[in-house]
Amino acid sequence: MNPPAVSETSARTASAERITKETKISVQLDVDGSGTTDCRTGLPFFDHMLDQLGRHGGMDLTLHADGDLEIDAHHTVEDSGIILGDVLRQALGDKRGVRRFASIRVPLDEAVVEAVLDLSGRPFLHYEIDPPGAKILGDPPFDPQLMEEFWRAFVTSAGITLHLTMVRGRNTHHIVEASVKAAARALRDAVRVEGSELPSTKGTL
Repeated sequence: MNPPAVSETSARTASAERITKETKISVQLDVDGSGTTDCRTGLPFFDHMLDQLGRHGGMDLTLHADGDLEIDAHHTVEDSGIILGDVLRQALGDKRGVRRFASIRVPLDEAVVEAVLDLSGRPFLHYEIDPPGAKILGDPPFDPQLMEEFWRAFVTSAGITLHLTMVRGRNTHHIVEASVKAAARALRDAVRVEGSELPSTKGTL
């Protein structure tokens, strides 16, 4: 498995391409963008979730993936998390001046999800999202359990601590989308630059 080849193009901007026997994925990310997105993975619901991540995160995000969907969507979803997390880590650089911590509760109709995030440099995911439904209808249908794999890959590559907790909810689509929007809004707040100091007593994040 080849690691993503990442190249920084400007401040808080990075791009990468990841090629394995299972997937070929390219990503461009501008942390300080306007929420413009172009996400194409062959999985319409997952594209919708990536779009929500970019838009509500205030980031310009382009992600194109060609994966072995004839076998399973797992490789495409997980590998997208790997490369997106790596690009975010590169774009944030040494994280000097960022707020670092953020938390928020986001509703979507009957569903409410809480996100608590730290740009800690220490990967950790607590994922307490348990939607009642099976696959989300679409062409092809999407298994909501894959979102846990996406977030685990994302936080591991990005070096982020992320807690996602379902407060309430009944509709699987609403629950999953609320979790993505909550993570996006927490990330948008955490990466905001509000000074010039590094927010860590260790001297590194």
